[in-house]
Amino acid sequence: MSASQGMPNRPNILWISFEDCSPRYGCYGDPVAQTPNLDRFASQGALYTNCFATAGVCAPARSAIITGLYPISTGTHHMRTTHTDKRAPELPTPYDAVIPHYARPIPEYFRAAGYFCTNCAKTDYQFAPPITCWDQQGADAHWRNRTNPHQPFFAVFNLNDTHESSWWDKGKPLRTDPDTVTLPPYLPDTRKCRESLARQYDNIEDNDQRFGELLAQLEEDGLAENTIVFHWSDHGEGLPRAKRWPYDEGIRVPMIVRWPGEIQGGTVLDRLVSTLDLGPTILSLAGLDLPLHLHGEPFLGPRETQRDYVFASRDRYDLSYDMVRAARDNKFKYIRNFHPEKPRLVWVPYRNRHPVMEELYRLQLEGALEWPQTILFETSRSPEELYDIENDPFELTNLASHPEHQETLARMRDACEEWRTGVGDLGEIPESEMVRSMYPDGQKPKTASPLIIPLTKDAPGVEAVKDGEILNAPCALDFYCATQGAGIAYTMEDGHDCQWKLYTGPVRLPEGKTVIRARAIRIGYLESDETRAELQVI
Repeated sequence: MSASQGMPNRPNILWISFEDCSPRYGCYGDPVAQTPNLDRFASQGALYTNCFATAGVCAPARSAIITGLYPISTGTHHMRTTHTDKRAPELPTPYDAVIPHYARPIPEYFRAAGYFCTNCAKTDYQFAPPITCWDQQGADAHWRNRTNPHQPFFAVFNLNDTHESSWWDKGKPLRTDPDTVTLPPYLPDTRKCRESLARQYDNIEDNDQRFGELLAQLEEDGLAENTIVFHWSDHGEGLPRAKRWPYDEGIRVPMIVRWPGEIQGGTVLDRLVSTLDLGPTILSLAGLDLPLHLHGEPFLGPRETQRDYVFASRDRYDLSYDMVRAARDNKFKYIRNFHPEKPRLVWVPYRNRHPVMEELYRLQLEGALEWPQTILFETSRSPEELYDIENDPFELTNLASHPEHQETLARMRDACEEWRTGVGDLGEIPESEMVRSMYPDGQKPKTASPLIIPLTKDAPGVEAVKDGEILNAPCALDFYCATQGAGIAYTMEDGHDCQWKLYTGPVRLPEGKTVIRARAIRIGYLESDETRAELQVI
């Protein structure tokens, strides 16, 4: 449905995300957590106990959320693509991923339907957000900035106090008692490790306070009853063997949804959900069509579906290549290691700055670690891993070679391979070759400049408009870009702080003088030069 058809009853959508955060909340049963706002929020909506990210690291996981497509199918699966590193100049970076030409950021569908879309403030999609993506993007982006208070909004707030880097000791006094925390059994129980985990509880508490402030603003604005609020994390927590891995600690995330009048407060659901499903779910709840190319599935509302599996991947992270694929159902986790010859710990300098990682290396060099703390230091991997999640939640006992689990192993393997084949796993292609396919000349292509075409009864869209042209009323403008997959934005304002609108169809011009400006962008390409024309309609 287009904006012109009206949407008086369309719900507002609010996403409040955390970073690098497993569900260490009171409402998830954690006795250490101080999360009063999240706990209250869960009592007003539905808490999902089995929600999973598509990767255990930021940018690939976030690219899936914003596009509704698996990172392995869009070329966003390596972490990072837009950075260079002097220690590895041979990597084919920097580059923005050139995603399929038919793919669009989820907010574009909402903008086309008349929603006011804002993101505060992190993107990290493996490509720069195009001008067509958000009405407002940045630290000041907020639903309160829309000029029409009746316009529905889709607003995103990314709270980053829980990011992996916030686990590092920065001199802040701890509020959480380190003696109260429980470390996973694969990590050494030392004071430094306990203090690091305690700091994460402090970080979650800080995010919880900001979370509460945003909900209070919604109440102050009288919008709570017509706003569906989603809380989630981009991936699991920032501990070694969690972040960057498809084990549950790295991909299991909180998911809580409040939908006034539709979800009974205090609902707890154990169905499988992927963060890939966020986009299709909100499109469905807003009454918008679901593009058939989306990989995600609505998990809520009239078009909700039930998943049998969730899937995750691991590829080059920072400097070191890897390729791991995973499938999970409600009971079992299957992992395929495409490089069984590799040690568990490939070189990731950023990870090695983590205080828990420092402890692991120190104790390993001293010969002071015992199983399962030694699991990360294995010098090779099993080609396949299978875990009984119900009885082995930390995924320590590999059942892949057990005779009694061969049927389950075959079923999970088939599910994983069917998924890879179905979405088109670009991990099969060396990254350098993939980048060459995106940029055949080795240079970032530039999007073609858009044309502005007048539509009048005298000249119904044959030639592009000329600057200074006089047109007869009634008059509308069409826009065209020769770059396949490009989106077009336009404005009738001058200056740098103008509001760029998403082009979705002919734009009616008022009588008198109008300055029209247009820009085009295909994701992964350079933005076009601006097309500008001053027109007079008589």
